[in-house]
Amino acid sequence: MTVDFSPVPERQFWMGLLARAEPEVLVQHLQQVEPLPSFTVLRRPETGLSMVRGRVGADGEAFNFIEATLTRASVTDQNGYTGHSYILGRNEEHAVVAARLDAALQNPTLRERLMTAVIEPLQALETARHAVIEARAAETEVRFFTMATGRL
Repeated sequence: MTVDFSPVPERQFWMGLLARAEPEVLVQHLQQVEPLPSFTVLRRPETGLSMVRGRVGADGEAFNFIEATLTRASVTDQNGYTGHSYILGRNEEHAVVAARLDAALQNPTLRERLMTAVIEPLQALETARHAVIEARAAETEVRFFTMATGRL
């Protein structure tokens, strides 16, 4: 199965991938490209809680489900682009790297190289991870067969 991200705006798409990426994998892909522009921290990494809301049956009344730990960061790079990140968990380094990449990806001269070296491999990893999960779920699928019996 191929995941279709076409309705998601491009920046929202890459910010989501950067937030969901494993920090070690993200750094590994960054080592394949030239260093990112120098940056200034606008908002140092901060960790806090966010309320996650849910719905019963996906269409019921919304309710507060659970609190999740988030880390956010904001930077501006030497070219004047501002990057933000919101990361699930407490990894401050991951938040700063994701914010730096968000800023760099807004720069048209860097975008194509970063999309090829970082974003596309992260998307491929995420698509492969989804395929494994779907295959595992398909193994547990139960197909019910019912037969109407006629009685006199």
